[in-house]
Amino acid sequence: MDILQGTLDLLILRALELEPMHGVGVAGRIEQVTRGAFLVKPGSLFPALRRLEQQGWIEGEWAPSENNRRARYYKLTRAGRAQLAEEKRNWYRLTSAMNWMLESEG
Repeated sequence: MDILQGTLDLLILRALELEPMHGVGVAGRIEQVTRGAFLVKPGSLFPALRRLEQQGWIEGEWAPSENNRRARYYKLTRAGRAQLAEEKRNWYRLTSAMNWMLESEG
């Protein structure tokens, strides 16, 4: 399933809410939690990670990965946690409105 425009940031921030992880880990977490509904490709993921880092919502630092390769690990900043809370509120409003529209009788 394609990810709706604007939701990738929310998915990334949510994936990083519990613990820092590298980019491939973020993609895997999104795939796992959505039960395979969303597959985030590197061509979308890494530009989004850079954008979120530039906005100050995540921080990245280089460290060895599980297989001893150098990887950039990302974590939420305080501003990122606040943005995640705002994104969640917006998402709930949007999905509620869509549900009302789809369930209305005409």
